[in-house]
Order: sequence, then C-alpha cells, then structure tokens
Amino acid sequence: MQLSKTEEQLMQYLWKKKKGFMKDLLKFYPEPKPATTTVATLLKRMKDKGFIDYKPSGKSREYFPLVKKKDYFSKHVNNLIKNFFNDSSSQFASFFTKETNLSKEQLEDLRAIIDNEIENR
Repeated sequence: MQLSKTEEQLMQYLWKKKKGFMKDLLKFYPEPKPATTTVATLLKRMKDKGFIDYKPSGKSREYFPLVKKKDYFSKHVNNLIKNFFNDSSSQFASFFTKETNLSKEQLEDLRAIIDNEIENR
C-alpha cells in the first residue's frame, strides 16, 4: 500500500521526529496551516493503511510511525524499477546516471558504493 502525497509529507515529519501530538504535527506545516480536521483525517487514513499508530496520552494521542523510512523508500524504488524500467536495475542505473547531471565525483562515489557491495556479497 502507498501513501498519498499529503500523507507522505506528514509521514516525513513523523520519521524525522519519531513521534508527535496533533499540536506538534500542525507546527510542521507552513502558513496557512491546514485545519485540525484535515490532519486528523490524514492520520486516520495513515493508521488504517498500517503506516502509523498512536498511544493515548490523556485526552490526546501521540502518533508514531510503524513503517521505517528506509523500508518505504526501498519498496518505492523497487516499484519504480519494475514499472518504469521493465524490472531492469541496469536500465534504471543508466537512466539515473545519465539524466540526473551527476558530477564526476558523485559518479565515483556511486562506483565506490557499488564496488563495496560487490565485495560484501
């Protein structure tokens, strides 16, 4: 299951802060801030999808992520490779290195990362 763009924005905050009350989540947004009911709806949808949960604290709820950012992003990238690059990691790598205007140093850093992974397997 996937998050909508607005859910993903809110999830970014929870990943960064690890947890938060509604008042904390509202501070995350720039002006004009969304209505409390809008954020509550997003949180309910995210909970229903299994991405977050909450711990009751008096009359408030403290929300926290159930899904790690790394796991969510990994699934996202794998779906991207599958759906847009015919499930070919080399087509993805070719596109990524040619179309993102990486500097020579950045490409060398990528090569070092890949070489290190090859050695570790």
